[in-house]
Amino acid sequence: MENLKEFNIDGTVYKTELTQKFENRKNWERPNPKNLLSFIPGTIVEIFVKEGQEVKAGESLMILEAMKMKNLIEMPFDGVIKKIHVEEGRKVPNKTLMVEIE
Repeated sequence: MENLKEFNIDGTVYKTELTQKFENRKNWERPNPKNLLSFIPGTIVEIFVKEGQEVKAGESLMILEAMKMKNLIEMPFDGVIKKIHVEEGRKVPNKTLMVEIE
């Protein structure tokens, strides 16, 4: 039983075999709060900001239309728009980088 791996969860040690799928999984990375990603596939309807623009928390950045709903994307914190990676009318898949913030 040399394929067993040990896990310590809250002080209890477990031994188990890992599946090939688990062994080959993509490791989790902490999301970068300065990168705004799409949370659902959709179409960029309108962009309200430009690169280099200073934006305050809560200000509108763009509208992402998905499933017949218009989702207003707002600035999560005060900052400057470093780069806009999308354009109006473009369809974007889930987890697409839309805006970089400085």
